[in-house]
Amino acid sequence: MRSRDVDEPGGLVLAISAYLLWGGLPLYMKMMDHMDPGEIVAHRILWSIPVAAMVLLVMGRWTDLWEALQDRRRLGMALLTAVLISVNWLTYVVAISTERALDAALGYYVNPVFSIVLAAVFLKERMQRLQVVAFALVIGAVVVLTLEHGSLPWTVILLTVSWGLYALAKRALPMPPNQGFLLEVILLAPLALAYLVWLDDGLVNHFLDGSGFDRWLLIGCGAVTAVPLILYANGAQRVRLMTMGILQYIAPSCIFLTAVFAFNEPFTWAKQIAFPMIWLAVILYVLSQWHHGRQRRLKVGQAAE
Repeated sequence: MRSRDVDEPGGLVLAISAYLLWGGLPLYMKMMDHMDPGEIVAHRILWSIPVAAMVLLVMGRWTDLWEALQDRRRLGMALLTAVLISVNWLTYVVAISTERALDAALGYYVNPVFSIVLAAVFLKERMQRLQVVAFALVIGAVVVLTLEHGSLPWTVILLTVSWGLYALAKRALPMPPNQGFLLEVILLAPLALAYLVWLDDGLVNHFLDGSGFDRWLLIGCGAVTAVPLILYANGAQRVRLMTMGILQYIAPSCIFLTAVFAFNEPFTWAKQIAFPMIWLAVILYVLSQWHHGRQRRLKVGQAAE
């Protein structure tokens, strides 16, 4: 059995691969910015089903899925996580298509600090001093962005809150991650199909009426959605929590660089203030995680003596 204090090389490869794929996702989504965001999300849901199902078929792990389909409590929790992840996907697609990739980067930078607050509120975990300071910096950054926009930066807030609540709700879903993800997209499938039927009667349906390239982009949404989540879920089981806490900043860093250098999004005065505040909050968050892990190892060592 793997020691909790050791990162498996294979786990590191899986986790880093997941974050790099998430970091490169804006480049893929940008090619579809002429499409309706709801259409893109609907195809992300539908084409994720065969990818996730194929993974379970190879693993031979269908039992948990069948049991969950007969358990009202698990179905209810899976429906909640499905709604949260769909809100996150839709917000993300809108951010990329409306040239707000920098807001997406901010949202995913902020999320770990927001997760600390969720743990304090719902799991009664005590916030450390550095974590309190980090949260105060995040609030300050949001205030700065609000002053620039004239309103709350809803893209940042929705991405942060939806992903943070999704991760929290996932903890209460008694299912392995691969089976849980497949159940989520299966539950969302009827809504996705209904939206595409409505789309065919109103807006342009790019899968039926678009170019062959558009069609393949929409089909590819399944792979770019399911593969990183599956890699992440399996990598997280073989890598220390502290390591995952550091690696998770690969994705927003890639999104930030893409927004500034590939999409040429304006790096406004507010973002020039907000991003350094968030980066400092990230540093404090990592330091608090390192300090907490060090104290825990010392306590374990003393108890073993």
